[in-house]
Amino acid sequence: MSTSTRIGIMDIGSNSIRLVIYELGANGGYRVVSEYKESARLSERIGDDGILHLEDILSIVPILTHFSLLCTNHEVTTIRSAATAAIRNAVNSREIVDILRRETGLPIEVLSGAEEARYGFLGVINTIDIRDGLIVDIGGGSTEVTLFRNRKMLHSISFPFGSVNTTSQFSKDGFVGEDRLPDIRRMVLAALSEHPWIQSSPGLALIGLGGTIRNLGKMNQKRQKYSLPIAHNYMMQGDEVEFFLKLLSGLPLDKRRRIDGMSKERADIIVPGLTILDTIYKAAGASACLISGSGLRDGLFYEAIRPEQPMVDDVLEASIQNLLRLHPNAAGRHVQQVNKLAMKLFDDIADSEQLYIQAENKPLLHAASLLYRVGVSVHYYQFSRHTQYVISQARIDGFTHREMLLCSLIAAYKTKSRNHQMVLMHKDILKESDELLIMKLAALLQLSIAMDRSEIQAITHATARIKGNELQLKLTCNHDPFLELKEIADLDKEFQKMWKLKLIPE
Repeated sequence: MSTSTRIGIMDIGSNSIRLVIYELGANGGYRVVSEYKESARLSERIGDDGILHLEDILSIVPILTHFSLLCTNHEVTTIRSAATAAIRNAVNSREIVDILRRETGLPIEVLSGAEEARYGFLGVINTIDIRDGLIVDIGGGSTEVTLFRNRKMLHSISFPFGSVNTTSQFSKDGFVGEDRLPDIRRMVLAALSEHPWIQSSPGLALIGLGGTIRNLGKMNQKRQKYSLPIAHNYMMQGDEVEFFLKLLSGLPLDKRRRIDGMSKERADIIVPGLTILDTIYKAAGASACLISGSGLRDGLFYEAIRPEQPMVDDVLEASIQNLLRLHPNAAGRHVQQVNKLAMKLFDDIADSEQLYIQAENKPLLHAASLLYRVGVSVHYYQFSRHTQYVISQARIDGFTHREMLLCSLIAAYKTKSRNHQMVLMHKDILKESDELLIMKLAALLQLSIAMDRSEIQAITHATARIKGNELQLKLTCNHDPFLELKEIADLDKEFQKMWKLKLIPE
């Protein structure tokens, strides 16, 4: 009998309606197990009188009913259904919700602009290690802008324009070309001028949410032939945003759809969305554009599982521990011991005046030492290859893309030649000096694994001291460390190549 529970989050947006089903294990580990999306374009159905008419309300009932059946099929125990700008801003908002509740039986809630911004902030702050920034969430019918400092929200505002309703406002035939961009910019700038805090902190990163920005990132990754096709925490520069705005606004719809990475159903609304993004980016004086794959739906989920404290204190550690809970065969006392020994080795070497190792690399070794066995959950044999894939593809929140790759290669290191091949595969992300960094940190990890080869903690503690060309290891034992000493001796030759130090256990 399963001890996990499943939570369904329905996002009734202005452009699309989405369902995400999360699984929460008894040990606290969680993951997305299924996701569904249907286009609705609610914002463009609202008339000049601000009313969403009955036939348009009823048109989304089959989608919600189908999503409800999917939740039943997936044994979802809790459903949270949240409606955003299109329904919120409609004149007959209350009537819409009453009809949808009656027809579907779902407990639909209408989020205020402030609530939508807060949930988007939660999604970002729990999954990206950033203290200060400006969040811009461009939906179909609204754009939320949030300023945060020291991981705390300072200001937020919901503007009543998004990619869908801006397209409707500035186009009669559903096509917005470059000739309408100045008008859209004027509208956005006029709205921004009423909130001077948006332009009060130049130099901050802009963290982008929503389909417009995710699609922009996908197109840029295709253009750059980016070797790690993960949207979350992908960084773009302002000139790259401007490049695609100029390119797409000058193309007819059929040619837009042919752009590699372009979502076919977004081709008609992406130009207004990008114009909103580009205008805010420039007005705020942002330093870069970070794409967040986590937003409103994730924020709703975090509140559902941790209502009293939905924010995590340490993004990286929370992500590592969640991954370990999802792969319980990779956890246990052995992994904790390897981590303890690796951290002590790092600190002892960092304190040495003879060798310099940058403290900023310690989190890489910390994560790698805890996660080096996650591949066992796929198969024990060649588990290091599975580990490399799991770490690089499963997303470690709190790490940049480069750091994720480094962690995966440190944890899975086997040979210099294979490491060289992997570094070449990701040469667009990794630095030239990273190849040596991986090998040196991997050597520390391998030494830490060797010191608990029996997995019974025969060596309880170890301290390292550099003397001449030796790394002297003072070992405290509670069992005969026969296997451990043999592994250390076998490792000595490779360790000397990396660190120019001979291993001397005492």
